[in-house]
Amino acid sequence: MTMTLERSGRRSASANSAAQRLRLGFAAVRVAFTWFGVRKSLSNEQKAQAAEQFGAEGRYLSAAKKLLDTKHEAFQQVTSIRSQILSYWKGLSIPYPEPGVRLIRQDDIDGFNTRMSELRDQLTAAVENLDQHFEQLKTTARDRLGSLFNPADYPNTLLGLFGVDFDFPSVEPPEYLLRLNPHLYRQERQRIAERFDEAVRLAEEAFTAEFAKLVSHLTERLSEGVDGERKIFRDSAVTNLTEFFDRFKNLNVSSDASLDRLVETARQVLQGADPHIVRNSASLRQHITTQLAGVQASLDQMLVDQPRRRILRGRVREA
Repeated sequence: MTMTLERSGRRSASANSAAQRLRLGFAAVRVAFTWFGVRKSLSNEQKAQAAEQFGAEGRYLSAAKKLLDTKHEAFQQVTSIRSQILSYWKGLSIPYPEPGVRLIRQDDIDGFNTRMSELRDQLTAAVENLDQHFEQLKTTARDRLGSLFNPADYPNTLLGLFGVDFDFPSVEPPEYLLRLNPHLYRQERQRIAERFDEAVRLAEEAFTAEFAKLVSHLTERLSEGVDGERKIFRDSAVTNLTEFFDRFKNLNVSSDASLDRLVETARQVLQGADPHIVRNSASLRQHITTQLAGVQASLDQMLVDQPRRRILRGRVREA
């Protein structure tokens, strides 16, 4: 038990230094959406009417109506840009234990600000286009909802009801608190330090889970089917991993040496691997599968060990 705690202590020391690097080299970034809800719960009377069709009681029924056709091209354009924003934000940042907030490298802030401003403008333009189809969408809803249609459910315009905002909130205790209440200031410093420790753990777990999923998918696609035939192999099975290597290199704070080694091993295995050549070379597919087998086994064990490591880390922090 003592030896286990000592090993955990070394991990904790590494995590603490990683948390310091995170605190010095990263900044908080918050993204928030304004989004018009396209579903509305039925009234109690409407639920009772619906329940009658099944001989049920209305209070045991949960039902909602869809106000707009979300498959309309103009609406899908709006949701597509929302997905792009989320993907870009998450791809350039790591988790932070506060809702809606993630951590981004300070060196990436200018580029992030520029790209997010572009995406916000694109979203505004897409919403303006959607608003031009609003009357048509309401007419379609009236036809499809029948007696459930209620004009009061709809605003006069969709402008201003879809949008995105982003900012860079401070996660450090304010300096004025040091003057007003030094004891409270120290408590806040400790609380923030623990949050950055948690951010390191969240980043480790997110990277490990994503890496394991990508490696597992690649090796599964490279293996033969039960009938000996090759499985469908898309370029993304390789390119998603190479993109992960780049993101890991940019966002990694070197908190877990074992994970670092596994990522480097996989990167070397796939270095220069052309998806087209991999697809058509049985020997190369076998070589990659064999080399990644050890990586996958280690990742599987890391995923199993994560809850135990979390507990041991907490014990070391309390000690």
